[in-house]
Amino acid sequence: MRQGLGLQVLLTCLGVALCSHGSLPSEHAHRRRLSLHGHRERGKEGQVLHRSKRGWVWNQFFVIEEYTGPDPVLVGRLHSDVDSGDGNIKYILSGEGAGTIFVIDDKTGNIHATKTLDREEQAQYTLTAQAVARDTNKPLEPPSEFIVKVQDINDNPPEFLHGPYYARVPEMSNVGTSVMQVTATDADDPTYGNSARLVYSILQGQPYFSVEPQTGIIRTALPNMDREARQEYDVVIQAKDMGGHMGGLSGTTEVKITLTDVNDNPPKFPQSVYAMSVAEDKVVGEEVGRLKAKDPDLGENGLVTYRLIEGDGMGVFEITTDSETREGVIKLKKLVDFETKRAYSLKVEASNVHVDPRFIAWGPYKDTATVKIMVEDADEPPAFTAPAYSFEVEENAPDGTVVGRVHAKDTDVANSPVRYMIPRYTDIEQFFSIGPEDGVIRTTRLLDREALPWHNISVSATEIGGHHQDAKVRVNIKVKDMNDNAPEFATKYEVFVCENASPGKLIQTVSAVDKDEMTQRQLFRFSIALEAANNQNFSLKDNRDNTAGIYVTRKGFSRMAQDIYLLPIEIDDGGSPPMSSTNTLTIRVCSCDSRETMLSCNVEPYILPAGLSTGALIAILACIVILLAIVVLFVALRRQKKEPLIVFEEEDIRENIITYDDEGGGEEDTEAFDIATLQNPDGANGFLPRKDIKPEMQYPLRLEGPAVASSVDVDDFIKTRISDADDDPTAPPYDSIQIYGYEGRGSVAGSLSSLESVTTDSDLDYDYLQSWGPRFKKLADLYGTKDSNDDNS
Repeated sequence: MRQGLGLQVLLTCLGVALCSHGSLPSEHAHRRRLSLHGHRERGKEGQVLHRSKRGWVWNQFFVIEEYTGPDPVLVGRLHSDVDSGDGNIKYILSGEGAGTIFVIDDKTGNIHATKTLDREEQAQYTLTAQAVARDTNKPLEPPSEFIVKVQDINDNPPEFLHGPYYARVPEMSNVGTSVMQVTATDADDPTYGNSARLVYSILQGQPYFSVEPQTGIIRTALPNMDREARQEYDVVIQAKDMGGHMGGLSGTTEVKITLTDVNDNPPKFPQSVYAMSVAEDKVVGEEVGRLKAKDPDLGENGLVTYRLIEGDGMGVFEITTDSETREGVIKLKKLVDFETKRAYSLKVEASNVHVDPRFIAWGPYKDTATVKIMVEDADEPPAFTAPAYSFEVEENAPDGTVVGRVHAKDTDVANSPVRYMIPRYTDIEQFFSIGPEDGVIRTTRLLDREALPWHNISVSATEIGGHHQDAKVRVNIKVKDMNDNAPEFATKYEVFVCENASPGKLIQTVSAVDKDEMTQRQLFRFSIALEAANNQNFSLKDNRDNTAGIYVTRKGFSRMAQDIYLLPIEIDDGGSPPMSSTNTLTIRVCSCDSRETMLSCNVEPYILPAGLSTGALIAILACIVILLAIVVLFVALRRQKKEPLIVFEEEDIRENIITYDDEGGGEEDTEAFDIATLQNPDGANGFLPRKDIKPEMQYPLRLEGPAVASSVDVDDFIKTRISDADDDPTAPPYDSIQIYGYEGRGSVAGSLSSLESVTTDSDLDYDYLQSWGPRFKKLADLYGTKDSNDDNS
C-alpha cells in the first residue's frame, strides 16, 4: 500500500471561469484543503493495516443561469494528487445531470455545462467525482461529492396568482378605508440581490383609490363616493421587482371594486298631487289607485311604507303597500255615494322602513303627497227604505186582504220610477201578489196557519228605464192564528177494566191537544157527552190541568155479558169562538186476579165447548185433514188400476214405411191413414204384377231343380238367378215399387209418376187440361202441343 497517498481536488476558482466567461464575486473563490491522515491499526489476525492519506482541494462551484453563449460554460476542474500528468488517470463524474447537463474531460478533469440552466427549475445539483486508473478502472481515490449552484439573475416578472380580484366597499366610506389586499409573487431568489423585492403602484383607478407600495393594501382615496352616481370601478395594480428601480420587471392585475348600498337617500314622490276617481258602485276592498315614492337605495335600505296622515277621506279609504312593486295601494274602506259626497282629499306619507343612524342628520327620511279622489256617478239599483219587512195577516182572511206595503226609490239623480214584483221561486204556490206600482202585498187565497205559519218571500224592485237594475228585499209574513180547530185526544187510548174492579177506581187519565195556539190561561174542559151522561158504568173528573180522569162507578163487570164499552167524551178548548169535539174512549173488560192484575181480555174461553182447549181443537183439525188426504190418495190409486193399457197387438212394419213415402191416395183418399186405401187393389186376387216393367204374359212359377254339384262357375250361377228374377212378374220388390207407381184409384189425372212412362207408351188424352183454368194453362200447352205434333207426323 502506498504510504501518504493523498488526493487533491483542484477546483479552478470561479474567478478563472468568470475571466473567460464573465465576472464572479470573489467571496465564492476561496479554497479549502481537506487532509485525512492515516494511522496504523492491528487487525484481528495480527496484520497491520495502513489507512491511506487523501485530500480534495476544491472551490465553490457556481453557474450563472440562462447563459446563452456559443461555448459550453466551464464550471471547474478536478485534480488528484496521484495525477502525474502522464494520462494514466481517468476522471469520472456522476450524480444529478452528469453526462447530460454536466460533462467532464476524463484526462484534464475540466467540467463544463452543456445546457442553459434555470434556477427556478432547480437551484443546485449534487455531483460525485472519482479518479480511476485508465487501464484497469480501479479507483485511485474514494469518491467525493460536491455541489454546483445555479447563480440567480432577474429573469422572472412578478405575478398575481389569484387575479382578477373582486372587492366591495360601502358607499360614503371615509378616506383610507381598506378595500382589500393584493399580493404578487416573484420566482427569483429573494436572498440574492433585489430580483424578488416588489413594490406596488396603482395604474388605473385614481383618484378614487390608492395602494400601499410595500403591502399591496388598496384603500379609498376620495370621500363620499356615491353608489347612486357610480357603482363599479375598475382598478389596475402593478407590482415591480428590483425595488421598483429602472430595469425591473413588472406584472399587473385588475381589481373590480363595487360600492355597496347604504341608506343615504330618503324616499321622494315624483309629484306632489295625485288625482284619482272611484265609481259609487264599487264595493268595499276594491282598488282606487296607486302611487309610488322613489328611493334609489337598494334592498331593505329602499323599503318604503305608506300611511294616511290627514284628509276628509280618512274613514272612507285606506292604503296598503304592495310587497312586490313597493307601491302604495289606495282601497275603498266604505261605500261612497255620488249623491252625498262627490270628492275626497287625502295626504299620504312615504317613509323608509330602516334608517341608518349615521345619516340621520342628513334630513328626514320621508316625503308626503296629496291625493284628490273624485266620486263618479253610477247607475245604481233602487234602494228599499228598510233592509227587511215583517207583516202579519189573519189566517182564513179572504182573497185580496192587504198584508203590507214595501217601498223603494231610485237613488240616482234621474230618480226613475220603480216597478215591483214577487219572484215566483220565493212564492211557488202564489199565496201573495203585489201591486207593480205601489208595492202593496195582498193575499190571493185563504191561508192556514196550521199548514204554514210563516211565509218568507222576496220582493224585487226594478227601475223603469236605465239599465234595468233591480234590488231585492226579504219580506217575512206571519199568519195569525184563529181558533178554527177543535181539540182531540192527545193519543189513541186503550183502556182496560177488571171484572172485579171496585167502584171509584181510576182506570185512565186522558189529555187533549189542539192545533191552534193556546194562551197561557186557556184550559181544556172535559165532560161526558150528553148521550152517555146517564151511564151507570163510568164517570169523568176534569182535573183543570188539561187532563181528566176516568173512574169506575159500579162493580161486577162480566165479559160474558159485555166485553167492550164505548164512552163518548166531549172536549172544549174555551177559545174565541169556542171549539169542541166528541172523542170516543174504548174500554175493554178483562179478567183479573184478586190483586187486580190482568190475566186475559179475550172472549174465546166462553165460546168453546167445556173442557176443550184451543190446542186440542187444532190437533183434531189436523187429524181430519190427514184422513181426508189418505182417502183421496186411495181413490186415485183404484182408478188408475182399472184403466186398460194400450197394447199394439200387431205391428205392420210395411205400413210404417209406406206412411213416410206416401204421396196421396187421389180424390177417393179421404182417410189419410186407411191401410186398405194404400194397398194395391189389383193384388186382392193374388196377382201382383211388377210395376217396373210391363209384363206381356204371365209365367207359371218355376220350380227350381237341384243344383248341379259339378258346377263350379259362380258367375254363371249368379246370372241365372238374376234372369229368373227379372222374368218373374210376381217377384219382389213389387210392394216397395207400388208406392211410387200408384197414386190412388179414381184420380182424373191418373199417375204422374215417371216410373211407368219410361217403359210404356201412353195413349192418355190431355185435352181436359184446357178446362182446368189458367193455373194449368202451361201444362195444357206442353202436352197439347206434343199431341198435335204427333198427329201431324
